[in-house]
Amino acid sequence: MNTYRWLTVMCLAAAMPAYASTVFKPIEMKDSELAQLRGRYVMPGRIISFGIVMSSTWTNAAGDSITGKASMQIDSSTITPQFYVQTTGSSGKGPTPNTGTGTVVGGTGLGSGQGVTQSVRAAGDGNTAYNNVGIKVSDNGLAPANIVQSGQTLVAGGTITGDSGAGRVSVSATNGGLQMAIQANHNQGNSVQQIGGGNVLQGTVLQGNSNFVNNMTQLNVVMGNNGLGNTALNCNLDQLKNLRSMGY
Repeated sequence: MNTYRWLTVMCLAAAMPAYASTVFKPIEMKDSELAQLRGRYVMPGRIISFGIVMSSTWTNAAGDSITGKASMQIDSSTITPQFYVQTTGSSGKGPTPNTGTGTVVGGTGLGSGQGVTQSVRAAGDGNTAYNNVGIKVSDNGLAPANIVQSGQTLVAGGTITGDSGAGRVSVSATNGGLQMAIQANHNQGNSVQQIGGGNVLQGTVLQGNSNFVNNMTQLNVVMGNNGLGNTALNCNLDQLKNLRSMGY
């Protein structure tokens, strides 16, 4: 019995160096495993400021323009998050655009996508359209100072509109999100931006000619410089100590 035990111990001892050498051996991850990754985490309390800016502009062939802009800024002093909306319009000097005759079909599934969905569908000539989503992360630990937000306050379930020769812009707060839509005059087309429920949607349909459309959504995040607390540091040190017993 003693001989059997000693042989078992000797076999385990001989196997341990080989086992330890493979613990941290790099291996290639499969695409299916990478698909489950969600990016880096953020420790609680590190985000000290968060803001959203959304704007849409439509300019037609005559130079008529309509713009909608919505913004929100949240920091430690914010009691209730609030969107502020501004709408502006201007008249061009060109002749009234010809009524758009283009027809765009399909695309019903674009409104039910997950994540970020962007689309531009055109049935006219000489059009220009942009969909832009930006995320700016600052790690300087300084929240924007004295931000003065102006415009009309958007209440839940409410809608704010603005008109010009180019069309009508409508900004609404529905289903826990924000939507900004433009319906262009003279059947030139329409555009929409929407954020909420973990999804971002930007879409433009062009049925006329020589239109310029720009959709932009910008997320601004400021991170604090607060370091790890004693609890987190001790946890990391304990992990390092466990590696020493394995020869690392």
